[in-house]
Amino acid sequence: MGRSRSLIFIPGNNTRFLEKSKTINSDIICFDLEDSVPLNEKETARKLVKKTVQEFTKMDQSNKKILVSVRINAPNSHLAIDDLKNIISEGIDAIVIPKVETKFQIISLSNVIKTIEKENGIPNNFIKLMPSIESSLGVVNAYSIAKSDQRISSLVFGIFDFLHDMKIDNNDADILTGYMYARAKVPVDARAAGIDSIDSIWQNIDDMNGLEKDSNFGRKLGYTGKCIIHPSQIEHVHKVFSPNAQDIQWAKKVISALDESIHGKPIKIGAINLEGKMIDAVHYKQAKRILDSLIHQ
Repeated sequence: MGRSRSLIFIPGNNTRFLEKSKTINSDIICFDLEDSVPLNEKETARKLVKKTVQEFTKMDQSNKKILVSVRINAPNSHLAIDDLKNIISEGIDAIVIPKVETKFQIISLSNVIKTIEKENGIPNNFIKLMPSIESSLGVVNAYSIAKSDQRISSLVFGIFDFLHDMKIDNNDADILTGYMYARAKVPVDARAAGIDSIDSIWQNIDDMNGLEKDSNFGRKLGYTGKCIIHPSQIEHVHKVFSPNAQDIQWAKKVISALDESIHGKPIKIGAINLEGKMIDAVHYKQAKRILDSLIHQ
């Protein structure tokens, strides 16, 4: 579906933020109909989001890299299906589904989307799904959720609803131990299902050092990107989830050394010594992945 280094939430009822979204360079823009929108403004938010999406489609898309998504309300709410019926139109690339707990919720909503796609002349299965894992049951079922539908492109981890579900105080200074298992499990399940994973938000928008530290931690867990809540966070998150100069230099050396050893043929050799360290086929794959990622930047 493209890059997923950053996913920024834009409140669907805020006209100023919706207008500003047209200039934001996040990999994924997510117009929110859920938590940031009060119940009495849901209908207004749907109309504003649909209008904004339509305006996006009229912009110069010749080099489109930004993915447009919408976060609907939770599957167990009475709002989710109405959200889909009112906001799906040409220009939406993905739907973020919050508080997913079972694969059956995904299957049910995917069938609804299939009907709406057909009614709007959108190719079947064009719109991707990004389930958000935000509860103990969601964490337990994360792999089956990730494998439940071919539309699914990423899992998202939602930390604060998870903490609430687990009855963990989010002001606890040692909070890391409270969500570590869940935060580590989601990217493993996503990777096992062959999809990406996007880490939870960093709440303090003034603490950029904390953001980079938390993003680096998420990257080491296997996440491919991070949810963000303010444009000032984009550059810092992209820095973490993009190869740095040292990564690129290492990748080029590995490719060169192994290609030279095998004369450009598929790797069928054991390990070789590169600057005092042993490298083999898995390092070749890692190096290729790093260099391939530069093409999409």
